[in-house]
Amino acid sequence: MKKGKATIHDIAEKLNITASTVSRALNDNPRISETTKKQVVKMAKQLNYQPNHIASALRSGKSKLIGVVVPTANRNFFSSVVRGIEEIANNLDYKVIISQSYDEYDKEVQTIEALLNARVDGIIASIGKNTSNFDHFKKVLEKGIPLVLFDRITNELEVSQVVIDDYLAAYQMTDHLIKQGCQNIVHFTSPKKINIYRDRLRGYEDALRDNQIPLDPNLIEESNMQLDDGRQSTENLLQKGIQFDAIFSSSDYAAMGALQVLKEKGFKVPQEVKIAGFGNEPFTSFTDPPITTVDQKSIPMGRVTAETFFAILNSDKTEVTPQKTVLKPELILRKSTQQD
Repeated sequence: MKKGKATIHDIAEKLNITASTVSRALNDNPRISETTKKQVVKMAKQLNYQPNHIASALRSGKSKLIGVVVPTANRNFFSSVVRGIEEIANNLDYKVIISQSYDEYDKEVQTIEALLNARVDGIIASIGKNTSNFDHFKKVLEKGIPLVLFDRITNELEVSQVVIDDYLAAYQMTDHLIKQGCQNIVHFTSPKKINIYRDRLRGYEDALRDNQIPLDPNLIEESNMQLDDGRQSTENLLQKGIQFDAIFSSSDYAAMGALQVLKEKGFKVPQEVKIAGFGNEPFTSFTDPPITTVDQKSIPMGRVTAETFFAILNSDKTEVTPQKTVLKPELILRKSTQQD
């Protein structure tokens, strides 16, 4: 056999059968006897045969691959969504290719192009913070390939979407803080015009309004809401002498940063300042005190997103009406907002 990757022709030559018979055997075609299938599989292993995935996809029209694009895979939320997607996909004999955009627009565009070149049967994505041009996603739709968005979505694309009710979660969390006696509630949000942060800000503002508490722009801090941002935002508030008795962050990481600074400065949490986050990251249950947060139902979101995707994949694409599925969030109340 010539050097290089083994092919079905090499297997056929070794067994003195046709390449088409080898192909059918490897695909478990019922027309091929079990004896021949076993011989082919055994020889394929001996020759270290690796299927040409793209060629197979071109022949069958299906690659059995789904591209999943997330901003980052090292966040519990996104990794849990992927887990939910894989639970459904694997049961249907589909594999998932996970790619990270790192919230970089160019990286996201390149990732979508790579997935299209890999002949994936469809794409599931959560849009990066810095994405405002959606031509790369429109290209997916123009090719007739199913596209489903989750969590970070846009109304500029007519596609099915799966989200939690960010507005309701923020409204309920702000209302919870008010019921705990808070009147000067800081809100950490993002300057990026992403749907989830806009909706959380609206929930915060409406809860204040419905409780007859004036909205104070000085209590709204914009940042990228990483841990260091939470620290810096809290330092800014203290340096300006702004009075506050609670911080509601749209990110658990920024909430953690706030907690660190307040404890370093000698503030008692929750007696003097109450803190709430968003995302139910695992570390929130281990801090001192544990941080009140919002559970985004990440694994159920992944499952519903995958189910939505396969419903589109297995339907007549011309008759699919985009659907928006909104999951109900859950407040996880802990000691950072509640006194014993």
